[in-house]
Amino acid sequence: MKNTLYKITFHNHTKVYELYARSVAASGLWGFTEVAELVFDVHEGLVVDPTEERLRDEFGGTKVLHLPMQSIIRIEEVERKGQSAIRDASTGEKVVTPFPMPAKPR
Repeated sequence: MKNTLYKITFHNHTKVYELYARSVAASGLWGFTEVAELVFDVHEGLVVDPTEERLRDEFGGTKVLHLPMQSIIRIEEVERKGQSAIRDASTGEKVVTPFPMPAKPR
């Protein structure tokens, strides 16, 4: 079913990532899970989520993501997309990516 949406939570280095995708399946690579058709918010206004932008920069061109099974924390089938997140693995707190600030004039 094309409208099925999954929330994938997984470890990536020292962070926990939460991404959304339309397709999750066993990978052809032994020990991996295949995640495809990643879903990102489309912002047409002035409000931009820096975490969403960081995830789009990292995974936007990804056709298929092969995640090691041991890195996956949870895969949930959800009704609608929530906010994607990057969290610190030890504390669970969101990692905030600040907007670049303009340099102070001298």
